[in-house]
Amino acid sequence: MLTSAGCNALDYLLDDPASIHCVDVNPRQNALLELKMACFASGNNNMLWELFGNGRSEHAPVFFQQALSPHLSTTARRYWEKNLHYFDGKGWRNTFYWHGTSGAVAWRVRQWIQRRPAVRDLAEQLFKAETLEEQQYWFDQFEPEFLKGFMRRFLKSHLVQSMLGVPKSQQKLANARYEDGMCGYVRDCLKHVFTARSFADNYFWKVYFTGAYTPDCCPGYLQKEHFSRLQNRVCRLNPYTGTLSRFLQENPGQYTHFILLDHQDWLAAHHHAALIEEWQLILKNAAPGAKILMRSAAPEPDFVPNFVKKHLYSKKPLWKPLYPPIEWAPTQVPGFGRFRNNPLN
Repeated sequence: MLTSAGCNALDYLLDDPASIHCVDVNPRQNALLELKMACFASGNNNMLWELFGNGRSEHAPVFFQQALSPHLSTTARRYWEKNLHYFDGKGWRNTFYWHGTSGAVAWRVRQWIQRRPAVRDLAEQLFKAETLEEQQYWFDQFEPEFLKGFMRRFLKSHLVQSMLGVPKSQQKLANARYEDGMCGYVRDCLKHVFTARSFADNYFWKVYFTGAYTPDCCPGYLQKEHFSRLQNRVCRLNPYTGTLSRFLQENPGQYTHFILLDHQDWLAAHHHAALIEEWQLILKNAAPGAKILMRSAAPEPDFVPNFVKKHLYSKKPLWKPLYPPIEWAPTQVPGFGRFRNNPLN
C-alpha cells in the first residue's frame, strides 16, 4: 500500500494481516510512519496520544531522545531531529496537524474563518450538528458565506491545490467536469462530507479544524483499547521509500491487496510508461482474487490500460467484467478492512 501518513496502515493491522509493505516515494511519509511505529515499540500509549492525539507535547524532546530515536532508521531519525518542533505547541501553528503543506492550508483556512465571527459561528454549529438534518441546515447557511471572495480564489489556486496533494492532472479533470472548476469540485466535496454522511466521527476534517483528535473521534490506531494489539503487530509493517514498481521488482511475491490511493491519476497524465509498467508488475505479483483499492478525480477510470481490464472484475459496471483473477474495488467498498477514504472523495 502507499504509506501516505501511515494511519491507514496502522488501522489495517487491526485486521491481523501477515504483513503490510508501506511504499512511498516521499521519505517524509515513511519517517512519519516510523515515528508512530516507534511510539508502539516503546510501549508508551500516553506518549502516542500526546504526539498524535493532542498534536503537541512539551515532553517531545525527552520522548524522542530516550524512547523513540532507538527505533528509527537513520533517515527517519535525521528528519525528526530537524523537525521535532512540529510538536512543541508553540507559535501560531501550535499543533503538529497545522504543519506540513496540507496542515498549513488547513491553518490558513481556519484563521480566515476565525476572523469572521458570522462564518465562525456557522462553522461551529455545523461541527456540533448531531443529525444529517442539522448538518444540512447549517451547511446551507455556511457554504455561501465560505465559498466566496478570497476563499474562493484561495482554494482554486494551483499552489493551494498542490499543497493539498491534488496534482495538476486532477485539477484539470475537476476544471473540465465542473462549470466553476475547482470551486465546483470543492463545493461538491464539502456537500458530501457535511450533508451525505454523519459528521460526528469524521476525524479527518475535525482534526484540521481543531488541531487535535478527541478520544471519541480519532483513528483506530489511537484508541486506547487497541494499543497492546498494535504493539505486538507493529513489526509487521515494512516501510519502503521508492516507487511501487521498484518495490515489486525488488520484492516479488503473491500480494493479496494493493492500496493505490490516487497516484495513478498523476502517472496517467505525466508518465504513461510508468503506469503501464506498474500495472504489469501488479498483475504479475497479485495473488488469485487479490483486491485493488484505488480512487480517482476522474468520473471513470478510463486511464486503466486496456490490457489490464480483462484481468479485473469491477464492483461497479465501468466495463464488461470477465472472469477475474483480480478484483478491483473502487473507492468505498463495505467490509474492505478499516480503510478510510480521503475526505475529499
